[in-house]
Amino acid sequence: MINRVFLIVLDSLGIGALPDAAAYGDSGSDTLRSVQTSEFFSAENLRSLGLFNIDGEHGGVLAPQAAYARMAEKSNGKDTIIGHWEMCGVVSERDMPTYPNGFPREIIEEFEKRCGRGTLCNLPYSGTKVIADYGKEHMETGKLIVYTSADSVFQIAAHEDIVPIDELYRCCEIARELLVGEHGVGRVIARPFEGEHPFTRTSRRHDYAIVPPHKTTLDLVKDAGLETYCIGKISDVFASQGVTKSVKTSGNTDGMAKTLVALGEEFSGFCFVNLVDFDSVYGHRRDIDGYAKALCEFDEWLPKFIGGMRDGDVLMITGDHGCDPGFIGTDHTREYTPLIVYGKKITPKNLGIRESFADIGASVCEMLGVKNMLGGKSFAGEVL
Repeated sequence: MINRVFLIVLDSLGIGALPDAAAYGDSGSDTLRSVQTSEFFSAENLRSLGLFNIDGEHGGVLAPQAAYARMAEKSNGKDTIIGHWEMCGVVSERDMPTYPNGFPREIIEEFEKRCGRGTLCNLPYSGTKVIADYGKEHMETGKLIVYTSADSVFQIAAHEDIVPIDELYRCCEIARELLVGEHGVGRVIARPFEGEHPFTRTSRRHDYAIVPPHKTTLDLVKDAGLETYCIGKISDVFASQGVTKSVKTSGNTDGMAKTLVALGEEFSGFCFVNLVDFDSVYGHRRDIDGYAKALCEFDEWLPKFIGGMRDGDVLMITGDHGCDPGFIGTDHTREYTPLIVYGKKITPKNLGIRESFADIGASVCEMLGVKNMLGGKSFAGEVL
Protein backbone atom coordinates (compact mmCIF):
# COMPACT_ATOMS: atom_id res chain seq x y z
CA MET A 1 0.00 0.00 0.00
CA ILE A 2 1.21 3.50 -0.82
CA ASN A 3 0.77 5.81 2.15
CA ARG A 4 2.43 9.01 0.90
CA VAL A 5 3.28 10.50 -2.48
CA PHE A 6 5.86 13.29 -2.68
CA LEU A 7 5.74 15.27 -5.94
CA ILE A 8 8.69 17.67 -6.36
CA VAL A 9 8.47 20.19 -9.20
CA LEU A 10 11.83 21.46 -10.42
CA ASP A 11 10.25 24.68 -11.65
CA SER A 12 11.01 25.14 -15.39
CA LEU A 13 13.04 21.95 -16.00
CA GLY A 14 12.07 21.30 -19.62
CA ILE A 15 13.66 18.59 -21.76
CA GLY A 16 13.02 19.78 -25.32
CA ALA A 17 10.55 21.69 -27.45
CA LEU A 18 7.02 20.36 -27.82
CA PRO A 19 5.72 19.79 -31.38
CA ASP A 20 3.76 23.06 -31.24
CA ALA A 21 6.64 25.11 -29.79
CA ALA A 22 6.95 27.15 -33.01
CA ALA A 23 3.57 28.74 -32.29
CA TYR A 24 5.09 30.14 -29.09
CA GLY A 25 8.38 31.19 -30.69
CA ASP A 26 10.18 28.38 -28.86
CA SER A 27 11.46 26.08 -31.61
CA GLY A 28 14.76 24.52 -30.57
CA SER A 29 14.43 25.25 -26.86
CA ASP A 30 15.74 22.61 -24.47
CA THR A 31 16.37 23.63 -20.88
CA LEU A 32 18.20 20.48 -19.77
CA ARG A 33 20.41 20.46 -22.85
CA SER A 34 21.46 24.07 -22.24
CA VAL A 35 22.19 23.40 -18.57
CA GLN A 36 24.43 20.49 -19.54
CA THR A 37 26.76 22.87 -21.40
CA SER A 38 27.90 24.34 -18.08
CA GLU A 39 31.15 23.18 -16.52
CA PHE A 40 29.23 23.11 -13.20
CA PHE A 41 26.65 20.58 -14.39
CA SER A 42 26.49 17.34 -12.46
CA ALA A 43 23.44 15.13 -11.95
CA GLU A 44 24.71 11.62 -11.24
CA ASN A 45 21.92 10.73 -8.81
CA LEU A 46 19.24 11.85 -11.27
CA ARG A 47 21.13 9.93 -13.95
CA SER A 48 21.05 6.75 -11.84
CA LEU A 49 17.29 7.16 -11.37
CA GLY A 50 16.79 7.33 -15.14
CA LEU A 51 16.67 11.02 -16.13
CA PHE A 52 18.80 10.41 -19.21
CA ASN A 53 17.02 7.18 -20.11
CA ILE A 54 13.90 9.18 -20.94
CA ASP A 55 12.90 8.89 -24.62
CA GLY A 56 14.91 11.40 -26.64
CA GLU A 57 17.63 11.90 -24.02
CA HIS A 58 21.19 10.55 -24.11
CA GLY A 59 23.64 9.22 -21.53
CA GLY A 60 21.32 6.87 -19.65
CA VAL A 61 22.36 4.00 -17.40
CA LEU A 62 21.93 0.27 -17.99
CA ALA A 63 19.75 -0.32 -14.93
CA PRO A 64 17.77 2.80 -13.90
CA GLN A 65 16.52 2.75 -10.31
CA ALA A 66 13.19 4.45 -11.09
CA ALA A 67 10.37 4.54 -13.60
CA TYR A 68 10.62 7.46 -16.01
CA ALA A 69 8.67 9.25 -18.73
CA ARG A 70 8.61 12.18 -21.11
CA MET A 71 5.61 14.41 -20.31
CA ALA A 72 3.74 16.41 -22.97
CA GLU A 73 1.61 19.38 -21.96
CA LYS A 74 -1.92 19.08 -23.32
CA SER A 75 -3.02 22.56 -22.22
CA ASN A 76 -2.43 25.67 -24.28
CA GLY A 77 0.24 27.88 -22.74
CA LYS A 78 3.52 27.58 -20.90
CA ASP A 79 2.70 29.23 -17.60
CA THR A 80 3.33 28.09 -14.02
CA ILE A 81 -0.37 27.88 -13.21
CA ILE A 82 -1.29 26.04 -16.41
CA GLY A 83 1.47 23.47 -15.80
CA HIS A 84 0.68 22.85 -12.14
CA TRP A 85 -3.08 22.79 -12.74
CA GLU A 86 -2.69 20.22 -15.52
CA MET A 87 -0.66 17.96 -13.21
CA CYS A 88 -3.72 18.01 -10.96
CA GLY A 89 -6.35 17.37 -13.63
CA VAL A 90 -7.19 20.80 -15.06
CA VAL A 91 -6.48 20.95 -18.81
CA SER A 92 -6.65 24.55 -20.05
CA GLU A 93 -8.03 24.82 -23.58
CA ARG A 94 -7.19 28.53 -23.92
CA ASP A 95 -4.14 30.53 -22.95
CA MET A 96 -4.68 32.89 -20.05
CA PRO A 97 -4.66 36.57 -21.17
CA THR A 98 -1.33 38.30 -21.65
CA TYR A 99 -0.55 41.98 -22.15
CA PRO A 100 2.43 42.62 -24.46
CA ASN A 101 1.53 46.35 -24.57
CA GLY A 102 0.63 46.71 -20.90
CA PHE A 103 -2.75 46.64 -19.18
CA PRO A 104 -5.72 48.67 -20.47
CA ARG A 105 -5.97 52.20 -19.16
CA GLU A 106 -9.35 51.53 -17.54
CA ILE A 107 -7.84 48.71 -15.45
CA ILE A 108 -4.90 50.85 -14.34
CA GLU A 109 -7.05 53.85 -13.49
CA GLU A 110 -9.45 51.80 -11.37
CA PHE A 111 -6.50 50.08 -9.68
CA GLU A 112 -4.90 53.43 -8.83
CA LYS A 113 -8.20 54.78 -7.51
CA ARG A 114 -8.77 51.83 -5.19
CA CYS A 115 -5.17 51.65 -3.98
CA GLY A 116 -4.74 55.40 -3.49
CA ARG A 117 -1.38 55.35 -5.29
CA GLY A 118 -0.24 56.06 -8.83
CA THR A 119 1.63 53.54 -10.96
CA LEU A 120 4.82 53.37 -13.00
CA CYS A 121 5.87 51.29 -16.02
CA ASN A 122 2.87 49.11 -17.06
CA LEU A 123 4.96 47.20 -19.60
CA PRO A 124 6.42 43.70 -19.98
CA TYR A 125 9.69 43.78 -18.06
CA SER A 126 12.35 41.67 -16.36
CA GLY A 127 11.72 41.64 -12.63
CA THR A 128 15.25 42.67 -11.72
CA LYS A 129 15.56 45.28 -14.47
CA VAL A 130 12.24 46.93 -13.64
CA ILE A 131 13.35 47.80 -10.11
CA ALA A 132 16.70 48.97 -11.44
CA ASP A 133 14.99 51.27 -13.96
CA TYR A 134 12.03 52.47 -11.88
CA GLY A 135 13.14 51.92 -8.28
CA LYS A 136 14.49 55.44 -7.72
CA GLU A 137 11.36 57.11 -9.10
CA HIS A 138 9.20 54.77 -7.03
CA MET A 139 11.02 55.79 -3.86
CA GLU A 140 10.68 59.48 -4.70
CA THR A 141 6.97 59.35 -5.62
CA GLY A 142 5.54 56.35 -3.77
CA LYS A 143 3.98 55.12 -7.00
CA LEU A 144 3.64 51.35 -7.44
CA ILE A 145 5.71 49.64 -10.13
CA VAL A 146 3.24 47.62 -12.21
CA TYR A 147 4.58 45.30 -14.89
CA THR A 148 3.89 42.05 -16.68
CA SER A 149 5.76 39.49 -18.81
CA ALA A 150 5.03 36.99 -21.56
CA ASP A 151 3.12 35.08 -18.88
CA SER A 152 -0.37 35.86 -17.66
CA VAL A 153 0.71 37.99 -14.69
CA PHE A 154 0.03 41.38 -13.10
CA GLN A 155 3.09 42.11 -10.95
CA ILE A 156 3.45 44.88 -8.38
CA ALA A 157 6.91 45.84 -7.15
CA ALA A 158 7.41 48.12 -4.16
CA HIS A 159 10.20 48.95 -1.72
CA GLU A 160 9.33 47.72 1.76
CA ASP A 161 10.38 51.06 3.31
CA ILE A 162 8.00 52.95 1.00
CA VAL A 163 5.04 50.56 0.84
CA PRO A 164 4.67 48.34 3.94
CA ILE A 165 4.26 44.69 3.06
CA ASP A 166 0.67 44.54 4.33
CA GLU A 167 -0.25 47.45 2.05
CA LEU A 168 1.43 45.80 -0.90
CA TYR A 169 -0.57 42.64 -0.24
CA ARG A 170 -3.77 44.71 0.01
CA CYS A 171 -3.02 46.28 -3.38
CA CYS A 172 -2.53 42.81 -4.84
CA GLU A 173 -5.90 41.74 -3.44
CA ILE A 174 -7.48 44.78 -5.12
CA ALA A 175 -5.84 43.85 -8.43
CA ARG A 176 -7.05 40.26 -8.07
CA GLU A 177 -10.62 41.50 -7.58
CA LEU A 178 -10.34 43.64 -10.71
CA LEU A 179 -8.71 41.07 -12.97
CA VAL A 180 -11.55 38.68 -13.71
CA GLY A 181 -13.48 37.62 -16.79
CA GLU A 182 -11.69 38.58 -20.00
CA HIS A 183 -8.88 40.08 -17.89
CA GLY A 184 -8.61 37.05 -15.59
CA VAL A 185 -4.83 36.76 -15.49
CA GLY A 186 -3.33 33.64 -13.99
CA ARG A 187 -1.54 35.41 -11.16
CA VAL A 188 -1.23 38.72 -9.40
CA ILE A 189 2.21 38.78 -7.77
CA ALA A 190 3.58 40.94 -4.96
CA ARG A 191 7.26 41.69 -5.67
CA PRO A 192 8.71 43.49 -2.62
CA PHE A 193 12.30 44.74 -2.70
CA GLU A 194 14.73 46.48 -0.35
CA GLY A 195 18.05 48.31 -0.06
CA GLU A 196 19.50 51.05 -2.20
CA HIS A 197 20.40 50.96 -5.86
CA PRO A 198 21.15 48.21 -6.84
CA PHE A 199 17.97 47.00 -5.13
CA THR A 200 17.35 43.38 -4.14
CA ARG A 201 14.05 41.50 -4.09
CA THR A 202 13.00 40.06 -0.73
CA SER A 203 11.56 36.63 0.07
CA ARG A 204 8.11 38.08 0.89
CA ARG A 205 6.81 37.55 -2.62
CA HIS A 206 3.20 36.40 -2.62
CA ASP A 207 1.13 35.03 -5.52
CA TYR A 208 -2.61 35.55 -5.86
CA ALA A 209 -3.78 32.96 -8.35
CA ILE A 210 -7.06 32.73 -10.14
CA VAL A 211 -9.23 29.98 -8.64
CA PRO A 212 -9.17 26.68 -10.58
CA PRO A 213 -12.33 26.16 -12.67
CA HIS A 214 -13.14 22.85 -10.97
CA LYS A 215 -11.80 20.44 -8.38
CA THR A 216 -8.19 19.28 -8.64
CA THR A 217 -6.20 16.32 -7.35
CA LEU A 218 -5.61 18.32 -4.17
CA ASP A 219 -9.37 18.56 -3.58
CA LEU A 220 -9.90 14.87 -4.25
CA VAL A 221 -7.15 13.82 -1.83
CA LYS A 222 -8.39 16.25 0.82
CA ASP A 223 -12.01 15.14 0.38
CA ALA A 224 -10.87 11.55 0.94
CA GLY A 225 -9.67 12.57 4.40
CA LEU A 226 -5.96 12.60 3.58
CA GLU A 227 -3.39 15.35 4.02
CA THR A 228 -2.38 17.70 1.20
CA TYR A 229 0.93 19.10 2.41
CA CYS A 230 2.08 21.93 0.13
CA ILE A 231 5.60 23.38 0.20
CA GLY A 232 6.72 26.54 -1.61
CA LYS A 233 4.28 28.41 -3.85
CA ILE A 234 1.91 25.47 -4.41
CA SER A 235 -0.86 26.87 -2.19
CA ASP A 236 -0.62 30.23 -4.02
CA VAL A 237 -0.86 28.53 -7.43
CA PHE A 238 -4.08 26.77 -6.41
CA ALA A 239 -5.55 29.77 -4.53
CA SER A 240 -5.39 27.61 -1.37
CA GLN A 241 -8.07 25.28 -2.81
CA GLY A 242 -7.73 21.70 -1.54
CA VAL A 243 -4.76 22.53 0.72
CA THR A 244 -4.69 21.20 4.28
CA LYS A 245 -1.20 22.43 5.18
CA SER A 246 1.01 25.04 3.52
CA VAL A 247 4.65 25.88 4.22
CA LYS A 248 6.31 28.88 2.55
CA THR A 249 9.93 28.82 1.44
CA SER A 250 12.60 31.41 0.69
CA GLY A 251 14.20 29.47 -2.18
CA ASN A 252 15.45 26.05 -3.23
CA THR A 253 17.72 25.37 -0.27
CA ASP A 254 14.98 26.25 2.20
CA GLY A 255 12.46 24.26 0.17
CA MET A 256 14.61 21.14 0.23
CA ALA A 257 15.17 21.51 3.98
CA LYS A 258 11.43 21.82 4.61
CA THR A 259 10.73 18.83 2.37
CA LEU A 260 13.05 16.75 4.55
CA VAL A 261 11.09 17.94 7.58
CA ALA A 262 7.86 16.83 5.91
CA LEU A 263 9.41 13.44 5.13
CA GLY A 264 10.04 12.91 8.83
CA GLU A 265 6.52 13.89 9.91
CA GLU A 266 3.59 11.56 10.48
CA PHE A 267 0.91 12.04 7.83
CA SER A 268 -0.84 10.14 5.08
CA GLY A 269 -1.51 11.71 1.69
CA PHE A 270 0.06 13.97 -0.90
CA CYS A 271 3.06 16.26 -0.40
CA PHE A 272 3.39 18.72 -3.30
CA VAL A 273 6.63 20.74 -3.51
CA ASN A 274 7.80 23.54 -5.81
CA LEU A 275 11.47 24.55 -6.00
CA VAL A 276 11.20 27.94 -7.67
CA ASP A 277 14.80 29.16 -8.02
CA PHE A 278 15.44 27.17 -11.20
CA ASP A 279 12.88 29.39 -12.91
CA SER A 280 12.87 32.74 -11.12
CA VAL A 281 16.56 33.11 -10.31
CA TYR A 282 18.27 31.27 -13.18
CA GLY A 283 15.93 30.48 -16.06
CA HIS A 284 14.41 33.93 -16.58
CA ARG A 285 17.80 35.55 -16.07
CA ARG A 286 19.32 33.18 -18.64
CA ASP A 287 22.01 32.09 -16.18
CA ILE A 288 23.21 28.71 -17.43
CA ASP A 289 25.90 28.25 -14.79
CA GLY A 290 23.56 29.27 -11.96
CA TYR A 291 20.92 26.81 -13.19
CA ALA A 292 23.55 24.06 -13.40
CA LYS A 293 24.75 24.72 -9.84
CA ALA A 294 21.17 24.68 -8.56
CA LEU A 295 20.49 21.35 -10.29
CA CYS A 296 23.73 19.98 -8.83
CA GLU A 297 22.60 21.10 -5.35
CA PHE A 298 19.30 19.26 -5.78
CA ASP A 299 21.08 16.18 -7.11
CA GLU A 300 23.41 16.10 -4.10
CA TRP A 301 20.40 16.49 -1.78
CA LEU A 302 18.44 13.61 -3.32
CA PRO A 303 20.20 10.76 -1.43
CA LYS A 304 19.25 12.43 1.88
CA PHE A 305 15.60 12.34 0.87
CA ILE A 306 15.69 8.84 -0.59
CA GLY A 307 17.48 7.56 2.49
CA GLY A 308 14.62 8.75 4.67
CA MET A 309 11.80 7.31 2.56
CA ARG A 310 9.56 4.68 4.12
CA ASP A 311 8.29 1.49 2.47
CA GLY A 312 4.94 3.12 1.64
CA ASP A 313 6.41 6.32 0.16
CA VAL A 314 6.65 7.28 -3.51
CA LEU A 315 8.76 10.13 -4.88
CA MET A 316 7.90 11.82 -8.19
CA ILE A 317 10.13 14.49 -9.77
CA THR A 318 8.97 16.61 -12.70
CA GLY A 319 8.85 20.12 -14.21
CA ASP A 320 5.95 22.44 -15.03
CA HIS A 321 7.26 24.03 -18.28
CA GLY A 322 10.62 25.07 -19.69
CA CYS A 323 12.69 28.21 -19.16
CA ASP A 324 15.76 27.53 -21.28
CA PRO A 325 18.66 29.62 -19.92
CA GLY A 326 20.42 29.30 -23.27
CA PHE A 327 17.47 30.51 -25.33
CA ILE A 328 16.60 33.98 -26.66
CA GLY A 329 14.57 36.37 -24.51
CA THR A 330 13.75 35.92 -20.83
CA ASP A 331 10.47 34.00 -20.92
CA HIS A 332 9.27 30.45 -20.34
CA THR A 333 9.71 27.97 -23.16
CA ARG A 334 7.12 25.48 -24.45
CA GLU A 335 8.75 22.12 -23.67
CA TYR A 336 8.28 18.54 -22.64
CA THR A 337 9.10 17.85 -18.99
CA PRO A 338 10.73 14.84 -17.31
CA LEU A 339 9.06 12.49 -14.87
CA ILE A 340 10.87 10.21 -12.45
CA VAL A 341 8.92 7.86 -10.15
CA TYR A 342 10.85 6.17 -7.34
CA GLY A 343 10.01 4.08 -4.30
CA LYS A 344 10.65 0.72 -2.70
CA LYS A 345 7.42 -0.57 -4.25
CA ILE A 346 8.03 1.01 -7.69
CA THR A 347 9.20 -1.15 -10.61
CA PRO A 348 11.78 0.71 -12.73
CA LYS A 349 10.60 0.95 -16.34
CA ASN A 350 10.16 3.30 -19.27
CA LEU A 351 6.66 4.82 -19.17
CA GLY A 352 7.18 6.33 -22.62
CA ILE A 353 5.82 9.66 -23.81
CA ARG A 354 2.73 10.68 -21.85
CA GLU A 355 -0.03 12.71 -23.52
CA SER A 356 -0.71 14.97 -20.55
CA PHE A 357 0.70 16.17 -17.25
CA ALA A 358 -2.71 15.06 -15.89
CA ASP A 359 -1.36 11.49 -15.83
CA ILE A 360 0.53 12.54 -12.69
CA GLY A 361 -2.57 13.52 -10.74
CA ALA A 362 -4.44 10.42 -11.93
CA SER A 363 -1.56 8.27 -10.70
CA VAL A 364 -1.35 10.07 -7.34
CA CYS A 365 -5.03 9.32 -6.81
CA GLU A 366 -4.75 5.65 -7.73
CA MET A 367 -1.69 5.15 -5.56
CA LEU A 368 -3.46 6.67 -2.55
CA GLY A 369 -6.71 4.81 -3.18
CA VAL A 370 -8.62 7.97 -4.09
CA LYS A 371 -11.27 7.95 -6.81
CA ASN A 372 -10.22 10.13 -9.74
CA MET A 373 -12.81 11.81 -11.99
CA LEU A 374 -10.54 14.43 -13.54
CA GLY A 375 -9.08 12.65 -16.55
CA GLY A 376 -5.49 11.73 -17.18
CA LYS A 377 -4.24 8.16 -17.59
CA SER A 378 -2.79 6.63 -14.45
CA PHE A 379 0.50 4.74 -14.73
CA ALA A 380 0.21 3.38 -11.17
CA GLY A 381 -0.78 -0.06 -12.38
CA GLU A 382 2.29 -0.19 -14.60
CA VAL A 383 4.79 0.48 -11.83
CA LEU A 384 3.32 -0.94 -8.62
